[in-house]
Amino acid sequence: MSPKHPALLRVALLVTLLSSAPLLLAADSAGAAPSALPPLPPALNIPKPGPVTAAPYAPQPILSGGVVVPLFPPNSPYLKQEKLKEAEVYNMNGAAPGRIASIVAIHNPSIEFHAGNRALNTGTVVIVVAGGGHNTLNVGGEGADFVPFFANYGINTVILRNRLRRDGYNAKTDAVYDAQQAIKVVRAYAEAWKIDPKKIGIMGFSAGAELATPAGISWAEFDEKNNVPGNPFAAISSRPDFIGVVYPGPTPFTAPRGPNATADWKAPAIPRDAPPSFIVCAGWGDRGHAIWANEWFTAMLNAGIPNVEMHIYARGRHPGDTPFAGDPPSTGGLTNRGGIALGTWQDRYIEWMRDLGFLGKPGVETLAAKDVTANLMRPVPGSGGGGGRRGGQGATAAPGAAPVSPGAPSPK
Repeated sequence: MSPKHPALLRVALLVTLLSSAPLLLAADSAGAAPSALPPLPPALNIPKPGPVTAAPYAPQPILSGGVVVPLFPPNSPYLKQEKLKEAEVYNMNGAAPGRIASIVAIHNPSIEFHAGNRALNTGTVVIVVAGGGHNTLNVGGEGADFVPFFANYGINTVILRNRLRRDGYNAKTDAVYDAQQAIKVVRAYAEAWKIDPKKIGIMGFSAGAELATPAGISWAEFDEKNNVPGNPFAAISSRPDFIGVVYPGPTPFTAPRGPNATADWKAPAIPRDAPPSFIVCAGWGDRGHAIWANEWFTAMLNAGIPNVEMHIYARGRHPGDTPFAGDPPSTGGLTNRGGIALGTWQDRYIEWMRDLGFLGKPGVETLAAKDVTANLMRPVPGSGGGGGRRGGQGATAAPGAAPVSPGAPSPK
């Protein structure tokens, strides 16, 4: 450029410097260490067991806002006094800080109440009984997850913490008593919790279903046994208004096998006013649990119990089982199981509850209750007293079906 134009020369130099500035800055910073990210804060509000004191152990809520009520008074003969002060043990989910996977060492069984959306309140309560093979209580995926799910439908949730076989308790007596007492306690506090005492159900998963199913047929015996002076729950019925049976363990209609088999075993009697059941399981991939599910369904169907619904899905495995090649993980609870149909079972459950009137307004008699009353007035199946509604309710029971007992008093 000609020196005769110094102004133009200065402009050209300035443009050159500006265009190369990013490169110069990059070069200058290339050797410098990047600034360190600030450290992440620790997880907060992580649930933890209560302290060990001289008093009976006080169970703590596993979710914010939970109201925890022990099932039995400290001097109850159902409790082991030498264990009553021991604290529960929480097993945390390693992948999700603050999330409980399971609980063990449960010696003071309890319930944890969570109200649903008050604007949508149906008055319905589901007592959720987690599985875990009677070795752990998987209150994360088969308990806590259902609180927000049910709340969206105006349903209240109760998480049961029952005693476990691994801690020295009998799964067929101690744990079942916990489930039956839970129904009594929830019904006793119906007014305080703004729930409908005639819309209280119980839903069990795997080993938890081994508590829910006997609770659905043996409430009269439990109530009579506990109708003693000084029991504040003596006049409260432990009959559930509906039952959820999810990939169940053996039900009361599973004949003892192996060394426990006896030639004189008989299936228990089914009350005429047994509540409706919703049953779900994977089929071939979870064959053993599907057979147990079908035993419960068949017994209820043969007894003429109305509104029993079962879904056996083609694909799926029991939670924790090794999945087949090419299958999604075998998870439980509300997980979608990799998108297979079994992952939508909870939608069928909500549909069933809506069909039977459990999602209506509190205080309004449900269709389920009306059908229970009507069933008490029909001839006993197999008695030759007519065909029943649509010709099905009075049909002859299949050979070997469980006997049908007279109805028990209505819940109080």
